[in-house]
Amino acid sequence: MARVLITGGAGFLGSHLCDKFIAAGDEVICMDNFITGSPDNISHLFGNKKFKFIEHDVTEYCYVEGRIDYILHFASPASPIDYLKLPIQTLKVGSLGTHKTLGLAKAKNSRFLIASTSEVYGDPLIHPQHEEYWGNVNPVGYRGVYDEAKRFAEAMTMAYHRYHNVDTRIVRIFNTYGPRMRIEDGRAIPNFINQALRNEAVTVYGNGSQTRSVCYVDDLIEGIYRLLLSSETEPVNIGNPDEITMLELAKEIIELTSSNSKIEFMELPSDDPKVRKPDTNKAENLLDWKAVVDRRTGLQKTISDFRKRLAM
Repeated sequence: MARVLITGGAGFLGSHLCDKFIAAGDEVICMDNFITGSPDNISHLFGNKKFKFIEHDVTEYCYVEGRIDYILHFASPASPIDYLKLPIQTLKVGSLGTHKTLGLAKAKNSRFLIASTSEVYGDPLIHPQHEEYWGNVNPVGYRGVYDEAKRFAEAMTMAYHRYHNVDTRIVRIFNTYGPRMRIEDGRAIPNFINQALRNEAVTVYGNGSQTRSVCYVDDLIEGIYRLLLSSETEPVNIGNPDEITMLELAKEIIELTSSNSKIEFMELPSDDPKVRKPDTNKAENLLDWKAVVDRRTGLQKTISDFRKRLAM
């Protein structure tokens, strides 16, 4: 039985990770300050003897009693609507929060996994994006607070690995969706589902030709779990390479929700990536992993979750 600390554990991905480790028979310590996470995401775990919750801001001094086998640092705003509203907090949790949790990993001799992102590639000049690509990021643009926070977090993680011999892992997460995403999250899939279920105009930015590759949350969590238990210390992309334009995705969600919504085009945000698709060869070869949930199945499960919560 492992003892696992998950920062940002009340968030979308963090809460699914809590479930994964609890199901494996491990003890989970969930740490969150609810800046974007929600108690609703982990309420089903309260009362479980293998689950403990600590309300704490990881940019402050971070300590947990007893041994910790694994630390997974997932605390961070992750939606453009969040990091545009919370730019300083986003930078602090990527820098100070990473520093504090790496220090804890060093003190506890824990294996450390940092949640990085495909945003480290910025608006990419190569397609698909492989782990050796250094990216095309605007450090002073509106999205730079998130992109550069994650790039710094990767650099800090490798510094602790190289100079303090901390056992580290880096996962670069591509667009992920599924149950427990915030209804007002601001990202494409929650936006489209929310608008379609309410028969409101579905808002597509630009002409909708920009692409994303969307991965269902169960596939992502399995990939992260395998990476944590592997010996790979360099960054690894985890995502679904099934690419779709935003216009096609909006139309698909309108169809799946049987909505009367029409599509409304809006101005494209600054520095919005034109393409986004992971090269997952490394994950497939090293982790024997690839995404298996097809998009329509994943969207149907996500739509069902949104229906229930909107009806409350």
